[in-house]
Amino acid sequence: MSAHHALEKLAHCRPEWKPWLTVLAAALENIDDHAWDAVVPSRGTQSGSDAPKLANAEVCVDRDALERVYASLARVVEKLGAPGVATLGTSTQVDALELFTAALNHDSAKLATLASTTTVHSDMLHALAAMVAMPFLHACNRQWVESQPAWSRGYCPVCGAWPAFAEVRGVERSRYLRCGNCGGEWEASCLSCAYCGTTDHDELASLVPEDKRSAAVIEVCRRCLGYLKVFTRLQGTEASQVMVDDLASAELDVAAIERGYKRVRGGGYALEVQVAEKRASRD
Repeated sequence: MSAHHALEKLAHCRPEWKPWLTVLAAALENIDDHAWDAVVPSRGTQSGSDAPKLANAEVCVDRDALERVYASLARVVEKLGAPGVATLGTSTQVDALELFTAALNHDSAKLATLASTTTVHSDMLHALAAMVAMPFLHACNRQWVESQPAWSRGYCPVCGAWPAFAEVRGVERSRYLRCGNCGGEWEASCLSCAYCGTTDHDELASLVPEDKRSAAVIEVCRRCLGYLKVFTRLQGTEASQVMVDDLASAELDVAAIERGYKRVRGGGYALEVQVAEKRASRD
């Protein structure tokens, strides 16, 4: 099932989500734009085996391209009629280049500052920032997937984000963590917490849905109180569908949060990506 078909199915099951699913559909259209492949830099100057590929990278991006991505999303959001977004798409409200840079670096403080200078709600700006960065991050994953080394960290080896969920695949029951930002995947141990790294069995547990037909569980860590959704599948989902599957399983998030666990967001590594505006060429 394609990501777009999965969105249609989700909209049918959750009609109250349709407005935001429309925003997500717009984000998927941007992800499919392979023009972003040309923006992918050489790998960053990583310092150590725990550094994602984007660490300390220098990214040169066309401001107009970023503003087009932002504008396409802003137009959809404005149609939702939510308070405080009437001027969302105006150039004086949000600098797309600053938004992009903050999203790449998981800089929540910068995003909060940007939100404070606009009429845009902070949570909404955080969501838009992630979607503005997604076309570039998915391009990075496409370019680098074949050269992915063995990776033992809980955060993404491409962009440093914490996983959206885990997949246990096939008869071998190999475990893979999936990134909601770039769609990447990396094999991981079944007996450790992705966030704090503990392997103490007394600190690790699972919450099992009452529906015996469910192919999902929630793994929790009593040490850091983080949780991770885990799906049993024959094969991994497409990169573009990771964020759709994450949203479609929101009832698992609710169940974990109600029991005192938290979803760890943002990044597990300080990337310090440097973003520069592409200069127009002179004849």
